[in-house]
This record gives sequence, structure tokens and C-alpha cells, in this order.
Amino acid sequence: MSATNPPAASPTAPSQPRNKPAQVILASLIGTTIEFYDFYVYATAAVLVFPVLFFPTGNETTALVASFATFGAAMLARPIGAVVFGHLGDRLGRKTTLVASLLTMGIATFLIGLLPTHENIGVWAAVLLLILRLAQGFALGGEWSGAALVATENAPAGKRAWYGTFPQLGAPIGFIIANMLFYAINLGLADPDKPGIASEAFLQWGWRVPFLFSALMVIVGLWVRLRLVESNAFERTRETGQVKRMPLAEAFTRHWKALILGTFAMLATYVLFYLMTSFTLTLGTRPGRDAAKAAAEKAGTPFDAASYVPGLGYTYNDFILMLVFGVIFFGIFTLVSGPLADRYGRRRTLIWVTAAIALFGFTFVPLLGGGTATVIFFLALGFTLMGLTFGPMGAFLPEMFPTNVRYTGSAIAYNVSSILGAALAPLVAVWLWGLADGSPVLVGLYLTGAAVLTLVSLILTPETKNIDIEA
Repeated sequence: MSATNPPAASPTAPSQPRNKPAQVILASLIGTTIEFYDFYVYATAAVLVFPVLFFPTGNETTALVASFATFGAAMLARPIGAVVFGHLGDRLGRKTTLVASLLTMGIATFLIGLLPTHENIGVWAAVLLLILRLAQGFALGGEWSGAALVATENAPAGKRAWYGTFPQLGAPIGFIIANMLFYAINLGLADPDKPGIASEAFLQWGWRVPFLFSALMVIVGLWVRLRLVESNAFERTRETGQVKRMPLAEAFTRHWKALILGTFAMLATYVLFYLMTSFTLTLGTRPGRDAAKAAAEKAGTPFDAASYVPGLGYTYNDFILMLVFGVIFFGIFTLVSGPLADRYGRRRTLIWVTAAIALFGFTFVPLLGGGTATVIFFLALGFTLMGLTFGPMGAFLPEMFPTNVRYTGSAIAYNVSSILGAALAPLVAVWLWGLADGSPVLVGLYLTGAAVLTLVSLILTPETKNIDIEA
């Protein structure tokens, strides 16, 4: 078998899925919803809470960068999780691995909600936060591929991309749940004498509630996943003795081209994903230069105009509602992308969408530099493109690999891309934002560059629409 070509289409009809459609959809959706909820809770806290409670450096920008560094550090653990969970998933089955990844993520998130802060134990607070953040990344490294395989390996003929959008739908749903929960807590704990998000009660205990709440969601997710049975594709591989002793070695020796192409196929998706969430939240809620200068004068503290990076000046509560509105488009167009990819092919659909993302990079200045209406339009447009590029990946990446290395191969491609895209995106964006003195022009060009690399990868990748997924 070629290292880049997936298995050819089989002349025989695929066997009937062993799990019921509703069961497959719920199991693939609920797990990724929980995983992405946990991830977004951390992302939101990295902007709102952690710079103050875990990284009190005395410099606002430095504290924010340190907080984002722990956010990005999880991406470094994701490929390790991909290797470990991929090995288990290709050797023992998808079900066991999915349960293990969900438990790991849930426990790590719950423990973050119990952590002492810098005021209590000094620098060890940041160290413990980093360790638990790495555990989150490790778990997510195995979650996505398992959920995507449950969906696609149990999909009816001709509907793999449609079924593959359901684990992807967990991203916008998790975002909405996480951020609306933060919004409700902020609203309930707001100090009327000190408008803003950092009320005393919020900083003391309010921020912990979303982390602790994840335990309830994990229990529901485990109940759903424990009711699954293995797919026909994996069972056939096990019965015919094709399970590999070392799936990682097989993936790297025989499918290394697919690993590289799959990694760069996800690059624009990841960069767009984290620019539209973490970066826009930072940009949107940071005060403008004049407002920051006035606040410093009122507080009687010096204002460092040379190093200050201005934002759009929205309150957290206002901007999070704008973000949630945009994420609704993310969810809708994630589902829309499935039928498009089933009809026109994954590669063709993704090429057109990626070209649109490259052009979208040039809109950062005119749209983010306007009023509220243009900012909302920017968010809706960006999240629409996010849904259209993220949705087909649930089928596209798994289809690039045969069953005996599918978990490992798709997990590595997906998660190595997270380092190149998601781990670097918030840090690079903040740096470019500061370099351009508060203008997002360079951030937009950064997205365009990532989209060009993804276009090259997609052009070199064969179409996977008609492959035999049970091969």
C-alpha cells in the first residue's frame, strides 16, 4: 500500500454498523463537547483569571503572555497523548481508549478548580497549574481521533462526512456552555461599585465553578460511552490478525507522507480556531490606549505608553455575547459542511474553504478597526469559515489511514498540527499585535500564511471520499 494513498474503494457493500445511529452520534458528540468545554474553560480563565492569580508579575502584558504560555503548553502534550492513546486504540479498541481519555481530562479539569493560588503557595501554584494543563493536553490528544473513528467507522454508506461532523460539533457546543457559564457567574458576582469582570468574589471562588462542574459532565459522558460496542472495521482487523504490535512504527514507516500532509491540512483550521477564540477575547476586552491612560491617572499610577498594547475596549460580558453569537455560526456551518463534503468530496470542499480563509486574513484591519457592527460581522464570518473547514476533518483525516493504524495516524496528524497552529497562534498573535502597535494587520497576514501552507497540502493529498474504511 502506498504511503500516501488510502485503501481503494471496495466493490462489496460495507457491512451494517453495529451501533445504532443515535448512539453513535451521541457518543461521539458528548465526549468532544466535554473535552472542548474543559479546554475552553481553561482558555477563558487564561484571559480573565490566571494572569492575576497565578502569574502576578507586576506587568500586565508579561502576565498575559505567561498565562498563554501554559495554555499553549498543553499542545506539546497532545502528540504524546496521540501516541499513547493511538497505540491503545489501534491495539485494544476505540471504546476503552475513549473512556480513558475522558476520565483523564475530567480529573485534570476538576483538580484545576481546587488549586491554591500564587498568594497561597507562591510559584508552586503556577507549576501545579502547568502539570494539570499538560494532563488536559495529553487527554485531548487521544480524545478527538477516538470520537472521529466512532462516528466514521459506524456511519452508513455515503454519509461518513456527515457523521464525522458530530464530534466536530462538540467544539462550538463546548465553547458556548463554558463561556455562558462564566458569563452567568460574572454577572451574578459583579460588584456594582466596581464594574468589570474581576470582582473580589469572582477571583476568590467564582472562577472555580466551571472547572468543578466538569465532573458532572464526565459522568454523563462515561455512561454513554460504556454502552458502545466496537465497530465492524476494528473487529474485522482483529479477527483477521491485522492488528499491529507497534502501530506507531507502522504509521511512520509506511504512512509518513499521509502524516505530513494531514498535519499541514489542519494548520489553517487550528490557527483560525485559536485566533477567533483566545486572541479575539484578549483583543476585544483589553482597554484602548486612552481608556488605559485615564484609568492609570485615576489610580495615581504611571502609564507605560511605550509598552502598552491597546485593545477594543469592550467589557468581558459584552464581548463574550458577541463571541457566542459568532460561535452559533460555527456550529451551523460545521453541520452544513458534512453534506457538502459527502457530495463534492473532502479535498475539493476544503480547498475552496481554505482559499476563503486566506482572503479572510486581509479583513482583520477593516473589520476589527470599525464599530460594533463590523466586529460582529467579523466574528460571524470567521466562525462560519471555521465550521466549514473543521467539519470535514472528522472524516478526512481518519480516511487517510487504514484501520490498523487509523487511530494513531489521525491522532498524530491532528495533534502535531496543534503545536504548529494552536500552541503558537496565541503567542505569535499577541507578539505581532504588539509589534504593530495594537493593529491586527500582522495577525491577519499570519492567518493567510497558514492558509497558503494548508492549500499546498490539500493539493498534494488524494481524495478520500470513496475509500473502503473497513480496509
